[in-house]
Amino acid sequence: MNPKATVTAVASLFVVALVSVLAVVAFSDSPNALKLHILYQLQLPLVLTATLVGAALSVSGATLQVVLRNPLADPGIVGITSGASLVAALLLLITPHWAQAYLHYLLPLGCFIGALATTFTVYKLARKLLGSSTAVILSGIAISTLSGAIIAWLYLFSDANSLRNLTFWLMGSLYQTSWPILLVGGPLIIAALWYQFASASSYNKLYAGDVAATSSGVDVHQLTERSLVACAIAVGAAVSMAGSIAFVGLLIPHILRLLIGHNNKLLLPLCALAGATLLLLVALCSELTRAITLPVSMITATLGGPLLIWALLKGQLR
Repeated sequence: MNPKATVTAVASLFVVALVSVLAVVAFSDSPNALKLHILYQLQLPLVLTATLVGAALSVSGATLQVVLRNPLADPGIVGITSGASLVAALLLLITPHWAQAYLHYLLPLGCFIGALATTFTVYKLARKLLGSSTAVILSGIAISTLSGAIIAWLYLFSDANSLRNLTFWLMGSLYQTSWPILLVGGPLIIAALWYQFASASSYNKLYAGDVAATSSGVDVHQLTERSLVACAIAVGAAVSMAGSIAFVGLLIPHILRLLIGHNNKLLLPLCALAGATLLLLVALCSELTRAITLPVSMITATLGGPLLIWALLKGQLR
């Protein structure tokens, strides 16, 4: 497919999804004052959360696949999301009552610490095991399993209300965020995305191998570490906003590579746009089914499974 046509199609879909989510309020039968309240307190945070989180997860997935030299690298599979979710679960369950007012500062910070710790644990383990693709995936699975086990133990010590909130939050929700969390986490995601966009040319040079990249002036070790920090910041902030969301970071980059190729100068911005569009469409589905609030991971996994199989059949993950 022509890259320009792909960009136009995704951009058009993004605009349609954005307008559709906001139009749900505009065409409701609520009084004007209530419409304004819903718009500013519910709809705008929803739109910003979907846009930022979708962009953070998809761009971070694309970056991880390049710097870790593994087509299966993804914030969820590698364990970054699990580490952030574990710290978030701890904060949600054990933060004392007097500190609840500061939770919008604690969540992004705690998720970043958890994401950064798991990222560098996987990175160091993979380097010790000679950087093989299998080492990256196995390390991520081990960390995800351990984090899941600790969260399961936390369930035993949770009351019914905390248990319900934690379960839904771990399945992903675009409705759990607020303006304070957006004001803290949003700039972190934007800064992390900016670094990854600025490094797109260097990522392209990694395709030729470490030796060729080094000879062309790229400090591979420094680029890898800084990129991992950027991914940890973006994913940690995304988890603090919307919980754990599956498949976005794995699915979007592979589908786009099938359509437009591997040039990261085009791929990374388009990943941001496509990831934002996907979560806006998920938000629209939730808005249209007012009787229930759909967990985001349930929708993304339902969509992502068949599409990932399609990518496999196309040979993208050889």
